[in-house]
Amino acid sequence: MNFSFKKIVRSAITSLNPIRTQGEAARHARRALRKKLSFSNTVFAVTLIFLFLPLVVLVIYSFNGSTSMNWTGFSLRWYERLINSRELWRAFRNSILIAVTSAATATIIGTAGAIGINWYRFKLRGYVQTISFLPMILPEIIIGVSLSIFFAGLGIPLGLFTIYVAHTTFNLPFVFLMVMARLDEFDFSIIEAAADLGANEKETLFKVTLPICMPGIISGMLTAITLSLEDFVITFFVAGPGSSTLPVFIYSAITRKGGITPLISALSVVMILGTVLLSVTLRKFLKYIAAK
Repeated sequence: MNFSFKKIVRSAITSLNPIRTQGEAARHARRALRKKLSFSNTVFAVTLIFLFLPLVVLVIYSFNGSTSMNWTGFSLRWYERLINSRELWRAFRNSILIAVTSAATATIIGTAGAIGINWYRFKLRGYVQTISFLPMILPEIIIGVSLSIFFAGLGIPLGLFTIYVAHTTFNLPFVFLMVMARLDEFDFSIIEAAADLGANEKETLFKVTLPICMPGIISGMLTAITLSLEDFVITFFVAGPGSSTLPVFIYSAITRKGGITPLISALSVVMILGTVLLSVTLRKFLKYIAAK
């Protein structure tokens, strides 16, 4: 009799466990749903939609067969015109040329300046650091107008050279800042160890300091290339006839055509894909450099 009673109680408790388990699962599901529908997640989703919805519309209408916003059918005609546009490819070539040369010059000057300020102590050290950051703080329109007046005062004709000088001036503080940030984490006992081993100042610079600073130097150069490629305001003031970069070409095409045409949309899609591909590749490369 006792055995039968225990068996009945055990079976009753066992039969209630699924109900209790189901109730707990339902409560966890409701709690997870409330977390998903929280205010912060809602704001995050709305922000993503606000940022990426115009890009989705841009991609869709780059395949539109018509020049208007009315969808007339799928077409690749604008990508074909994009490939055959000589003026566009000339502007693209100018942008790449200016970006690479100005970034390389800014990287050399910015790296040398950052290392010099960290290694040496002199009276005007603080003033040099402050002046170096001015192009980063000042509005681009002021820099563009100032450089335009400067070139006109010296009688230098506007063209690719003036764009190169302007972009180098603008990119210099960004390289300087990134190399300085890397040097702030620098263990100067390594330099003392190199000196104890008989290395002179030049050998220490090229064999110790520069290799350790290389992630910051590469990051600064890539940032300078990016800023140069997308700059419009400064370039608009210092560009001359036949020296338009890609942003100036896009602005001219929009104002000339009276709005954004599917050709510009197709160009934007190609630039987005190229930027994503370049960013992923460089991210892996920088991880590899930092790991070494």
